Amino acid sequence: MRVLVAPDSFTGTMSAAQAADAIAAGWSREAPSDVLDIAPMSDGGPGFVASMAATLNIALRDCVVSGPLGDPVSARFAFDEVTSTAYVESAEAVGLHLLDVADRDPRVTTSWGLGELLAEVVRTGARHVVVGLGGTGVCDGGAGLVAALGATATDADGVDASFLLRGGGIGLGDVSGVDLSKALLTLSGVEIVIASDVDCPLLGPRGAARGFAAQKGAEPDAVDALEAALTGWSAALGSFNVRGTMKRAGVLLGAGAGGGIGCALFALGGTRQPGIDYVLEASEIPRRAQDADLVLTGEGSFDWQSLRGKAVSGVAQAALTAGRPVVVLAGRVEVGRREWAGMGVTGVYSLVDLAGSADSAMADARHWLTEAAARAARSWSRGLQVRS
Repeated sequence: MRVLVAPDSFTGTMSAAQAADAIAAGWSREAPSDVLDIAPMSDGGPGFVASMAATLNIALRDCVVSGPLGDPVSARFAFDEVTSTAYVESAEAVGLHLLDVADRDPRVTTSWGLGELLAEVVRTGARHVVVGLGGTGVCDGGAGLVAALGATATDADGVDASFLLRGGGIGLGDVSGVDLSKALLTLSGVEIVIASDVDCPLLGPRGAARGFAAQKGAEPDAVDALEAALTGWSAALGSFNVRGTMKRAGVLLGAGAGGGIGCALFALGGTRQPGIDYVLEASEIPRRAQDADLVLTGEGSFDWQSLRGKAVSGVAQAALTAGRPVVVLAGRVEVGRREWAGMGVTGVYSLVDLAGSADSAMADARHWLTEAAARAARSWSRGLQVRS
């Protein structure tokens, strides 16, 4: 029997590669004769660069940039010299995981370091840049990013207010005008693709502030303040030409990704492709699913977000198209049978259910993922008839 193992990362506990290794260990323990095809996934969030580097067999490179609070951090990117394509990940420079819990405050964190990372890959020779967008600890609409690339700003009186671009999301309501000419010059001749894990707009209930800032440490009053600030930032940026159509910054789908960094990348001429679609194509998952008898995928939390644009939904769709059963192994399961069956999933295993509590599952996630995979193997490896 041939099994495709294609999990995403388990946020806070395991990378996608580590999760795939744990699944393989548990499955092989119960079904040692099965052939496993290992394919760590990413939907553009954490793990995107490592996934692309492994898939394309290109080396990871390191550079030092500013973290979400300005402290220096080491960020990785992958560069394909043959195609002059760089693969960049927002979480490497401004990821939420880079912040201690007590320091998580999206009012003051900045995307400046991601702008520095983009400048570095352009200096390296990149003419195409794919930005994996997700897992950030910021909510500044990408203001820090454009500032790092040379953008300037003015207030309502026409006075230079460029310092506000670097100070986090909270001050953006005082920005009246933005000059992106230097940033656009820095990226002249460079194609930018936004590989994001969500299609949320910048503003509104699904936007960068109201939809995600609380997860990054914002209290309710801070969420309201950030929404107001981003509304001002949206007005300052105006509208963008997206594939020949003018789109307002505040409502453009994907603009809210990565704490609103998507908005800034659109303003710089970027185009969006769902991150999981990019990874699925590069990893040849449709073909590999066709070659398999069963597909295994997984992530930390199997929830409503999993149903649209996330790695699990993309892998499940590939399996469904190939006519193969797909099983999800997740830290916690927050969608019902009706929802997961509707996306083509055949079976679901929860680490929390196996461990008895969320704390136990988090404390030794690798162990419980291995056990979940072993349990799945006992049911599926012995129950499926291998195709001839």
